[in-house]
Amino acid sequence: MSFKKLTIPEILVNSFTKFSDNHFLGFSDENSLTYKEVKEKIEIVIANLKKIGIRKTDKVAIFSNNMPNWGIIYFATTSIGAVAVPILPDFGSEELNIILKHSEAKVLFVAGILDDKIQNIDKHNLKAIIRTNDLKTLYPENFDFDFSINSNFEESINADENDLASIIYTSGTTGKSKGVMLTHKNICFNAVECGKVQPIREDDVFLSILPLSHAYENTLGLILPMMNGAQVKYLRKLPTPAILVPALQSVRPTIMLSVPLIIEKIYKSKILPAFNSKKLIKILYKIPVFRKWFNAAAGRKLIKTFGGRIRFFGIGGAKLDPIVEKFLIEAKFPYAIGYGLTETSPLIAGVNPKTVRLQSTGPKIEGIEIKLTDVNHKTGEGEIWVRGESVMKGYYKDEALTSEVLTEDGWFKTGDLAVMDKDGYIFIKGRKKNVIIGASGENIYPEDIESIINNFDFVLESIVVEEKGRLVALVHLNMEEMEKKYKNFKNEMEVKLEEYKIDLLNYINTKVNKFSNVKKINIQKDPFEKTPTQKIKRYKYNSND
Repeated sequence: MSFKKLTIPEILVNSFTKFSDNHFLGFSDENSLTYKEVKEKIEIVIANLKKIGIRKTDKVAIFSNNMPNWGIIYFATTSIGAVAVPILPDFGSEELNIILKHSEAKVLFVAGILDDKIQNIDKHNLKAIIRTNDLKTLYPENFDFDFSINSNFEESINADENDLASIIYTSGTTGKSKGVMLTHKNICFNAVECGKVQPIREDDVFLSILPLSHAYENTLGLILPMMNGAQVKYLRKLPTPAILVPALQSVRPTIMLSVPLIIEKIYKSKILPAFNSKKLIKILYKIPVFRKWFNAAAGRKLIKTFGGRIRFFGIGGAKLDPIVEKFLIEAKFPYAIGYGLTETSPLIAGVNPKTVRLQSTGPKIEGIEIKLTDVNHKTGEGEIWVRGESVMKGYYKDEALTSEVLTEDGWFKTGDLAVMDKDGYIFIKGRKKNVIIGASGENIYPEDIESIINNFDFVLESIVVEEKGRLVALVHLNMEEMEKKYKNFKNEMEVKLEEYKIDLLNYINTKVNKFSNVKKINIQKDPFEKTPTQKIKRYKYNSND
């Protein structure tokens, strides 16, 4: 697929022409708007943005959960050359204030469920606050959103390839949010190349469960389907099992994008207990030939749970547990893993379900360069550097931080350590910042140890940190399940937990090399704080920082 210009409005014009009557955006429990109807709504939003006084390069913030109007506002903003500032709905009012001030946003679109977070925001730079759900004006009182006016879409276009389309404020695992500047070409180029990894058909139906304010969902879950005339469905509430399962049955998606935590939870809470419920099955499941048969049967059930039509289940944002991945392979579930960062718009490498390799994110996408630097000659591990059209312009108003990660000749330092096989398949080892150096200089990857811990009975999640030269595992347990298994658990909790910690330590240390031995287990009472892609915010738990 080729376009005269790699800009969001250029691709929209193409889609409005080719797919006018196709369904495009809608909630899971309603009929979707067609491409033609979406265009009409975009034209109304454009007219109102112009009425407010929004011009090229002005910033428009979108602080909202996913819904059809999210995409409509985003398309209207970027088509007139203004810059979208998607803000994660998980952010609190303090972070919101900081982002609004830093980005100098002139308009804020906010979802109704987030009203409480905007009560005390600084309106100094804002010309208007508008509710995303119904486009009702909340501020100022003398301005009403006018639904009787519109602007001709084609005549309103004012965007070039190298213009800023979006500033995405990341909430990383290492602390301070950064404003990643992505151009139209960054995003559109990446979407085109994603479509080569997994071709999208116009009869595809996406079910969106990740925040649109994240680059992963934004490029792969909005721009990519739009480019190909596909349909995108949204949930009205967070994707808890009670909400997600009925939606899967009604939408029957063909494509979904996810993070590892979701499929890992399904495996540990639904699939594994079924194999462990009867003694005979538990014994047989340990024998490879029977395990494969059981996994294949479970896979058929899982596909039915997903509505029966799923042909691509993309997993990104963090490392997938190898045991869960082995299950997915043997279950013949159509999963695929990708790797990328907000700074690379986002996809760097990826596969489709036919080309997966255990624990690999696949080879790089077409049209970009990739190399490993500072390679350890014993292990082949090095830091991934990337260069090409997907790489961001830089961090907004932060030249010092930009120069730390972008070289003068255009290489972006990802901060991720990896090895590559002879076919160019990438195997991520861990974040450079997370690596723990052993007593004899060995690289210890906490993520590898955590994947072992997370497969032990009752473990929900864990992180491994260094304390005074020793490895310590912080473990969050499923206390409800422990209570079911052990009689008088509440009365004997301290004794039972000490016994459990001894068993867990023995289990870990028989499965890791000597220099990765864990010396202590600490029980983490509350769930770990996480980023929007469900990665634990490690910096909050690392006592050496």
